[in-house]
Amino acid sequence: MSSRIELTHVRQTFWVRGNDDKQLREFVALDDLNLEVAAGELLTVVGPSGCGKSTVLDLVAGLAAPTGGQLTIDGKPITGPGLDRSVVFQQYTLLPWRTAAANIEFALEAKGGLTKKQRAERAREYLELVGLSEFANRYPHELSGGMKQRVAIARSLSYEPEVLLMDEPFGALDAQTRELLQEELLGIWRRTGTTVLFITHDIDEAVFLGQRVAVMSARPGRISEVLDIRLDRSGAGDEDIRGTQAFASYRHRIWNLLRERPVPGGHRKGVASVA
Repeated sequence: MSSRIELTHVRQTFWVRGNDDKQLREFVALDDLNLEVAAGELLTVVGPSGCGKSTVLDLVAGLAAPTGGQLTIDGKPITGPGLDRSVVFQQYTLLPWRTAAANIEFALEAKGGLTKKQRAERAREYLELVGLSEFANRYPHELSGGMKQRVAIARSLSYEPEVLLMDEPFGALDAQTRELLQEELLGIWRRTGTTVLFITHDIDEAVFLGQRVAVMSARPGRISEVLDIRLDRSGAGDEDIRGTQAFASYRHRIWNLLRERPVPGGHRKGVASVA
């Protein structure tokens, strides 16, 4: 089962100290942000550094409350964290004193409702899903960075959330491992049908993973455009879609959107700094 996410006129501000370190001033992170993620969709969000991408994920996760606007899942307001959502961060956040299987069982213990035997069976099932069934009894320090992130993904999926929220989960990995895990994530998403909201600063990653790509503007963060990504991901032939002309066209379009910034009056102006 999966869920639809909707953000309507979302605004998020923080009070921060000014340069003189004395007077507080309002910092606008997000302003009039509107976004919908369809049930069962894998949607990626890309934007320049500091545009509020991670703030969006925190709000959907229920880790923070918006200053204004509304966030809903299947029409119900998000009022805090819930077991219908699971989050995967860039850091692996595995418990070092627990094996890979035991890390997954820990999440199932928190949810409750399963016997010890059922938790062990579920952990094995999801380790197999991410290709790590042979490493069930390994501790985090015995796993590579990519393996640790696979365990984190398996743990997040193990209690069958309706929404998977991912905040640059592959950002700390080398390029080859990152591409392999991107492909693996697509396979997991197809098999589970979970709604996935994936935050990234990498344009290629956004295009490769997303059914749609939401492009955010520089601060205050808004959705400047949402692009439908229509690429042949059937796997037919030997050509990597990253090397196709269609992929390059999407990348170029997003790059141009990121190079623009809003100015008073609603027009846009080019800017060279993009992260």
